[in-house]
Amino acid sequence: MEKVTVAFGRTVALQDVSLRVRRGEFVGIVGPNGSGKTTLLRTVLGLVRPVRGEVRVLGAPVERLGAVRHRLGYVPQLAAIDTRFPVHVLDVVLMGRYGQIGLLRRPSAADREAARAALARVGLADLAGRQIGQLSGGQRQRVLIARALAVEPEILLLDEPATGVDPVTSGSLYELLNHLHEEGITIMMVSHDVGVVSQYVDQVACLNRYLVVHGRPEEVLTTEVVEDCYGCGAMFLTHGDLPHIVVGPHRKKGLVARGSPASQRKQAGE
Repeated sequence: MEKVTVAFGRTVALQDVSLRVRRGEFVGIVGPNGSGKTTLLRTVLGLVRPVRGEVRVLGAPVERLGAVRHRLGYVPQLAAIDTRFPVHVLDVVLMGRYGQIGLLRRPSAADREAARAALARVGLADLAGRQIGQLSGGQRQRVLIARALAVEPEILLLDEPATGVDPVTSGSLYELLNHLHEEGITIMMVSHDVGVVSQYVDQVACLNRYLVVHGRPEEVLTTEVVEDCYGCGAMFLTHGDLPHIVVGPHRKKGLVARGSPASQRKQAGE
């Protein structure tokens, strides 16, 4: 995307954002609540239209995304799933293929085989006949990832995949994504856990309505950058083998000032 601005009425969600993701990269998108992270994913998916700027996905303008949409997989936040609805795990995964099947056609044997293969990739082949509401939070999140994988996508977009799960489950989810990345899938992942994410991604983009910084975590993810992005004090801590970033009370709300040091940094990869 190049110089993209997205607004909802008078509220600016993204301002002048330029971000390039290369094929095969694993990119983590981090920032405070309300910073535009989910909006960025929805813009890439063509679900939100920018008021300014250009978005291209797999070489195609986002306005003509239909031809390549089947090459994208999307994993929404876990809260988007109603666990009370009586649906089996395999049927949830098959929903990922409806864009190819069509709503009025029945899934073919090939569709069911693709769904079962996707479940096997996330380690849940033996739970295909379970109801989605019977699974743990981590298992449901793997089902959503399998649903996105059912179309065998080139790009996988995930919105807070580890929200609401315990640290052990979170770690296993990140390991799964790392394995998918090693298979060659390009991944864009929104997350609030800056420290843990930095251990898995190739690139990190710190967002606070505009792009604060973008580059390799070990090069750009400093205490100063986190403080500028989140508008509060920050401290790096290590728990076990994984780093965590603890942020303090916010000094200010909303957009980081354009004159701040972070806003003047050269953004790598553009």
